[in-house]
Amino acid sequence: MKKINVKTIKLINFYKQINYNLIYSNKAINRYKKLGSFKLSDSKESSLKNLKKSLENIKNCDLKKGAKNIVFSDGNPSSKIMFIGEAPGANEDMEGLPFVGRAGVLLDKMLLSINLDRKKIYISNIINYRPPENRRPSDEEIKRYMPFITKHIEIINPKILVLLGSTAMNALIGNDIVISKARGKWIEKTFGNCKTSVIITFHPAFLMRQPAQKKMAWIDLKMIRDMKIKLKI
Repeated sequence: MKKINVKTIKLINFYKQINYNLIYSNKAINRYKKLGSFKLSDSKESSLKNLKKSLENIKNCDLKKGAKNIVFSDGNPSSKIMFIGEAPGANEDMEGLPFVGRAGVLLDKMLLSINLDRKKIYISNIINYRPPENRRPSDEEIKRYMPFITKHIEIINPKILVLLGSTAMNALIGNDIVISKARGKWIEKTFGNCKTSVIITFHPAFLMRQPAQKKMAWIDLKMIRDMKIKLKI
């Protein structure tokens, strides 16, 4: 029998974590509750409340008209690590929190593999209301919500910004790149007064459809872990 090297063992353990007990159901998992209060500066707390209010008061938005809830964020607003996905799905729309469906289960396991969880990171989406039938947001919708997500990043002021999937990548980095070539690289980017290190990786929903790409996501996750250590976060 060939001796299994350490890297192979780590990869096997990662696969066990992110593939374990994914639940295939149309119902919301209902295992997330809004996290407890985090200590915030008055200015950050006020800024987040004002941003959410602006999104709740957005005019002439068909997405808002068809949605049950605004999906603003989850996690720790004091964190220096921010994750951004695409848009809410049916489960997220029902609970008003991002990543609470099957993709959320996988995201949590991905975070756990590098010793993170929702109390240590902050999560939002490019779009804050569910597109009908979970379709991809249109270019017009992304353009409408861009000022909000840009402001959101500026308020949180992360040192590490993780973009999950091509929609988040195209919205915040540009349309002239493809995710297969852009992922796994650090990009220095400024959003308002926030200068941050950006990394792109695959969206958990994509990894569920294309499990062969999980080995690439594992590389990205290790890069996030190493940058976290480097920046002493």
